Amino acid sequence: MSTVFTKILNGEIPGRFVYRDETVAAFLTIEPIAYGHTLVIPVAEVDKWTDLDPQVWLHANEVAQEIGRAIIDAFGSERAGYLIAGFEVPHAHIHVFPADDMSGYNLASVMRPDDTDPAEMDLAAAKLRERLGTGEDGRR
Repeated sequence: MSTVFTKILNGEIPGRFVYRDETVAAFLTIEPIAYGHTLVIPVAEVDKWTDLDPQVWLHANEVAQEIGRAIIDAFGSERAGYLIAGFEVPHAHIHVFPADDMSGYNLASVMRPDDTDPAEMDLAAAKLRERLGTGEDGRR
């Protein structure tokens, strides 16, 4: 049974992609800490980040770092937060989000889908894609 992330990758569920290649993909989460909150995932369904092939893990982190720089630039945050939790979806993923303090590290305070503004979500994705040089499908 495929994860919700695989369904997003396969186009079965809509996603706001900001990056995508053959190994990893990145899209906005529907439950953000702040607008611009992005998930970086391996294309392969692997539950725990500790089980990822080391080269996939390295590439995912390189992409996360690039997205982090884009987040700082796009949203004017002091830093880009980085978090691995992995309890919500059994598919390894890295959270990268605008951070000005430690509050973003509490995933209990995310915005629920009904609390987000779809236009703001679209704008956040567009800002990141512009800085990353990617299209709506996340590809360069």
